[in-house]
Amino acid sequence: MEACEIEFLAEDSIVTVLPNFSENKIYLISGDVGPFNPSMPTDLPLWLAIDLKQRQKCRIQPPKWMNVETLQELKQAENDSALFCPMPDPHYIEITQLLMNCAAEDIPHADEIKTLIKDIADLRMAKLKKSMDGMIKEKATNARLDNLSMMEINLIRPLLTQALDQSYRLQCLQDEQLQLAGTE
Repeated sequence: MEACEIEFLAEDSIVTVLPNFSENKIYLISGDVGPFNPSMPTDLPLWLAIDLKQRQKCRIQPPKWMNVETLQELKQAENDSALFCPMPDPHYIEITQLLMNCAAEDIPHADEIKTLIKDIADLRMAKLKKSMDGMIKEKATNARLDNLSMMEINLIRPLLTQALDQSYRLQCLQDEQLQLAGTE
């Protein structure tokens, strides 16, 4: 799956907006949204919230987990744990990026939140690379990837498949040399 496809899936996440217009329910294939009343919180898919924000029809409220305190605690937990901690949303990277691109002014402490999300993602990527390195050194053929997001798996997949392929080739070459040495 490509990164753009994962972002597309993330756009179905539900967010809360504060509309500045009145409108009856909108009937979508994925479900009904609305009605829209000025300053009355309304839940809708992120893709629709972004569209309304771009047309200056609403303010987007950040998800509950998107605040400095929660993210600092999450960063500390990720730093302290040898395993991957559960993330507040399976698409935390994509949602943050989408909201920062279109609605940063609606998010309190947006710069600090963006930095914390980047720090958490970097910590997790370093942890993933370290465990992948250990897996290759141990010549393991499978791994358990609990609490990883789709984007994190997508980022590491090319490197992991190439590393495992090279490891397999080296093992085959070594086995071949051992067989040749045994026949002589």
